[in-house]
Formats: sequence, C-alpha cells, structure tokens
Amino acid sequence: MIRHLVLFKLNEGVSRDEERVQAGARAFAELKGQIPELEHWEHGWNITDRPIAYDFAINSAVADADALKRYLEHPAHQAAAGQWREFATWVIADYEF
Repeated sequence: MIRHLVLFKLNEGVSRDEERVQAGARAFAELKGQIPELEHWEHGWNITDRPIAYDFAINSAVADADALKRYLEHPAHQAAAGQWREFATWVIADYEF
C-alpha cells in the first residue's frame, strides 16, 4: 500500500470562507466516489492556530505505484488540483506502508 499525504497552504490574503476555496474543498470531498483506486480517503481543515500549520490536508491510500499514477492522472483529480493551484501551494509525501 502507498500512503499519499498532501498539505495545502492558502496563499497570502486567501480565506477558507471564499467560495472558490470552498468549491475546491468540495471537489476533493467528491473524489472518493469518483476514483476507484482510492482505498482510503480523508480530508479536512486544520483545527489549530499555529504559525507552522498548513490549512487543509488529504490523507489517502492506494494499492501500489500503478494505482497512485492512475489516481494522479484521473481527470477528477486533475480538475480538483487545478482549482487549488489558483489559491494555494502544497507539499506531498508518498510512502509505502
């Protein structure tokens, strides 16, 4: 199994209450039902107020490297990530477990 973690940081001046940000969060929420490779799917807003904290996180798992590739290339994933490119940056970690 491969764990795929993504931490998003909203760009300066962007609020999670903005409609475009909420639409981006909804787009990620809908991925679980659209991409069969996703064996585990969690997402949510950070609940702490610390300077080093990121704003939004995705925690997912897929079976193997081929499944990760299919997930990343899936049109629904590409569309959701494309929305976030407009208002956030992110870091990822992919590891086997």
